[in-house]
Amino acid sequence: MEIPVFIFMGFLESGKTTFATETLIERDFNEKQKTLLLVCEEGSEEYDEKALAERNVVIEPIDEEQLKTDYLISLQNKHKPKMVMIEYNGMWKLDRLFDIRVPKGWTVVQVIATVDASTFDMYYNNMRQLILDQVSEADMVIFNRCDENTKRSEYRKAVKLVNRRAQVIFENKDGIAEFDDSEEELPFDISADIIEIEDEDYGIWYIDAADDPDKYVGKTVKFKGMIYKPKQYGKNTFVPGRFAMTCCADDIAFVGFACKSDMAAMLKERQWITVTATIKSEYYKEFKGNGPVLYATAIEPASPPEEELVYFN
Repeated sequence: MEIPVFIFMGFLESGKTTFATETLIERDFNEKQKTLLLVCEEGSEEYDEKALAERNVVIEPIDEEQLKTDYLISLQNKHKPKMVMIEYNGMWKLDRLFDIRVPKGWTVVQVIATVDASTFDMYYNNMRQLILDQVSEADMVIFNRCDENTKRSEYRKAVKLVNRRAQVIFENKDGIAEFDDSEEELPFDISADIIEIEDEDYGIWYIDAADDPDKYVGKTVKFKGMIYKPKQYGKNTFVPGRFAMTCCADDIAFVGFACKSDMAAMLKERQWITVTATIKSEYYKEFKGNGPVLYATAIEPASPPEEELVYFN
């Protein structure tokens, strides 16, 4: 029998306990099915064990040393749950959770990351790898405690850069949630015969195309990029892209889409070009799904842009 597993991730006091409580008690998510709630850390908020028990939820605290197959199996045999929810410790490496062999039937169906919007900048600048690990595995990212000063667009871009499939939600201090499904106004004409991407707009186009590749299928784009030739690609494929910095000098990565052309073999690594290409949506291992693939119709030598780095914030 399949047992659905829901994982809540986030740093201490990021709102995991509150979200789990609201989900189980106020929304009656488990419909009173026997539910095992594994709590991996103690925060400022405590669970109302009596209220949860009334909804057939049993709480089991678990430390990092107990997070092993044998112990999980013992809890499975003890409680025989129909559903499992895990409030995961934000300071533990995710590999520990995803690499262990879980009891038979346990299937992770949703991973939710909660983020305190008021402290996101601090964590992102000082513990960036930990927070990006959480965001990259999440199906849903909830920024809570939002107000008029929350940099929604910037935070959404930070999430989408590492996980384009995640749904991003902003929850205000009054508890009202805003689903981030609105389209931002783009600085280029997506209806043009050739969509010309200015140097300073490359980052905006990259995130938009990665987030919604179907929007660009069959369209033609023209932009300036640097040549990169990944070893795993064939001789007729290269990546015209840019180095991007999302928040600081230590956070720089090359971003771009695969481009197919018979001229690829003649191009040199780190050469600047202006490429005109049509776009298709094809499977990307890096995206864990479909993403934009460029088919070059014209490639011209180019000089570097005035600002070579792309900034996402």
